Amino acid sequence: MRVGVVQFRSGEDKPDNLRRLRALIERAAAEGAELVITPEASMHSFGAGDESLAPYAEAIDGPFVRGLAETARDRGITVVAGMFEPVEGDLARAYNTVVAIGPDGKVIGRYRKIHLFDALGWTESKQLVPGPTELLTFPCRDTIVGVLTCYDLRFPELSRALVDAGATLLALPSAWVAGPHKVDQWTSLVQARAIENTAYVAGAAQPPPEYSGHSVVVDPYGITLTELGDDETVAVAEVTAERTTEVRTRMPSLQHRRFSVFPKDG
Repeated sequence: MRVGVVQFRSGEDKPDNLRRLRALIERAAAEGAELVITPEASMHSFGAGDESLAPYAEAIDGPFVRGLAETARDRGITVVAGMFEPVEGDLARAYNTVVAIGPDGKVIGRYRKIHLFDALGWTESKQLVPGPTELLTFPCRDTIVGVLTCYDLRFPELSRALVDAGATLLALPSAWVAGPHKVDQWTSLVQARAIENTAYVAGAAQPPPEYSGHSVVVDPYGITLTELGDDETVAVAEVTAERTTEVRTRMPSLQHRRFSVFPKDG
């Protein structure tokens, strides 16, 4: 299966974001991608980090998902994309949601970001409500996709829980905030999650100057298959069940585990 990562800079004009995003997804599909992953907050930007996102949030059956569903159906591809979803009873904050849409244009499922980025001068919890500890995994061709979002990358137990649920590829929509050493941290953590879980990781990021870019696909042995720089563009890489089986056979670290992962209360 060919996997595409879209490096895309969202703004505050939602219809324009959708138009530009669909064009990039189309480009990835034209390069053979059967699964296309777009960044966190593809629907609308975070802004300066201090404004309410609730006015921009949309339901899963709203225009953003409908537009992506049309592209997915027309191209016969699966799309994983970041958006903001309303929180019932909260007029100030939203859910940071990733939606998965199948090649028939139907919604496969959604994941609401669990770990909020209250670090390095950002307070994401002012804009967002954390999702419940509910995982999203789904089959795509001969791959099982598990979904996480940006800051989730720093919490290895979530990736391990997704792999325990069957994931062989971790889809990672991100808006990895730029700063000193942040690209190094991004690439190191992506490789670490791949190596320790013997799973592919496909990270789709927003580009500079606000974010770090470097969207990437890494194989189960930590080898980088494709990596972008700072531009708004796409990259496509081949992933195979055979490669996952090969690595897990030669490096059976998942079988050698002595601990399990459980959700933390509170």
